[in-house]
Amino acid sequence: MPEMETTGLHLAHTAPKRRDLLQLGMGAFAACYAGALGYPVYRYLATPSTRAAAEGEISSLAIPTKDLPGPGTATMFLFGSQPAMLIHHADNSWVAFNAVCTHLGCTVGFEPENKRIFCPCHGGVYDMHTGAVVSGPPPKGLTVYKVEAANGNVTVSRT
Repeated sequence: MPEMETTGLHLAHTAPKRRDLLQLGMGAFAACYAGALGYPVYRYLATPSTRAAAEGEISSLAIPTKDLPGPGTATMFLFGSQPAMLIHHADNSWVAFNAVCTHLGCTVGFEPENKRIFCPCHGGVYDMHTGAVVSGPPPKGLTVYKVEAANGNVTVSRT
């Protein structure tokens, strides 16, 4: 009989109490909430170091013109670790931009029918010739890259 009593006490002692489950749930909620608040702060503070590392990766890139579509189109490519956009205008001129929106970091797209660069996240609009902000929330224009077309290649480089 004494064995049953200790076993019964042992089981009662290890069973979780309602208060323990509530504390565990509140702790998990607090950790998730802290993560949701802390991640944007981390991204904001880490951006300069990330940008510096990306700029150190690659300084120029040559793309064969035979691999590029005709005038009035854009080609998306990675310039280091960042998305970039090379636009071939109807007048046969070329321009390249960093394709990351300066508002919240979404990838922008080229809309030839509207003659603009558009950010689908919050409606930012950029000029397709200069990369300057036309409308919307972006605080500054897109980073412009130097473009040279010669010898069957289009070379994009940082200025």
